[in-house]
Amino acid sequence: MVDAPLPVHSAAVPSAQRPLLGHALVLGAATLLGVNAVVAKVLIESAGLTPMRLSELRSSGSAAVLLVGLALLRRGDLRLSRGEWRQAALFGVVGIAGGQVLFLTAIRRLDVGVALVIIYLAPVLVAAWSRFFQHEPVRRRLWVALAISLLGLSLVVDFWSGFSLSGVGIAAALGCAVAYAVYIVSADLGVNRARTPASFLLWGFVFATIFWSIVQPWWSFPAGLVDGATPLLGRLGGVSLPVWLLLAYAVVPGGVLPFVLFLTGFRHLPATRVAIVAMFEPVAASLVAFAWLGESLSGAQMAGGAIVLTAVALAQTAHQSP
Repeated sequence: MVDAPLPVHSAAVPSAQRPLLGHALVLGAATLLGVNAVVAKVLIESAGLTPMRLSELRSSGSAAVLLVGLALLRRGDLRLSRGEWRQAALFGVVGIAGGQVLFLTAIRRLDVGVALVIIYLAPVLVAAWSRFFQHEPVRRRLWVALAISLLGLSLVVDFWSGFSLSGVGIAAALGCAVAYAVYIVSADLGVNRARTPASFLLWGFVFATIFWSIVQPWWSFPAGLVDGATPLLGRLGGVSLPVWLLLAYAVVPGGVLPFVLFLTGFRHLPATRVAIVAMFEPVAASLVAFAWLGESLSGAQMAGGAIVLTAVALAQTAHQSP
């Protein structure tokens, strides 16, 4: 992934880092992404956008917003070195675009709950990478936290309600777990090298946009879907909003902002801990779906959310100073 052996940014924990701030940043990002999952569902089911087209719009829109922002405020951060280009390309193509393709394939072939449980094996891969390849010192309780978080996540997504297996779906979900792990590790390395998290994120979205433009060219985009308004479904079914406004939400509060918060979290937390804290996203999505769409939230699901938060707290104590 890198030109020369380079310790993961989180391997050393300088005194300038603020772990509590890092946790707040990653939890905030996970919450915004959880809300965006419901907004995306409205855009797909009500407005008629396909998941891949929505992902393309989100990537290109986020790249445009970040490009304008950096050009106005920090123009020097628009330049990347040769090593930074490689890291940003890996982050954008494999971590962002590739992960989205594999995720969409997985949830089409498997129950969403089963797919999410497999995909969230990614923190195990990140922990293994940090421990055995980057030689990051961690306590054994990290592995306990990972196991607890997977248990809680399985309750949140109602894993026990029954499912049918698909070989293609399982392969896609496992591939998405790998892509998500690459996303976290490359982000950790890239944020360490880049001038700011926003500059690294910009070029990640640029490479993701290039990927989407090849897979589904822009001239084939159904522009008519963006016109008009669409109902918000669920408890807000009587309310309609312009499609462009919902898309704007998906790009800025649901795209640029959580990604910036997420990458800034690497300034204060090790990659292994970021991966576990990010598991709050499905919990947030379940709570928002309950409040907005009226989807049922069982006692087991609420217990699962509490278990995930417990695992996050346990992971906070798992990192050792080298």
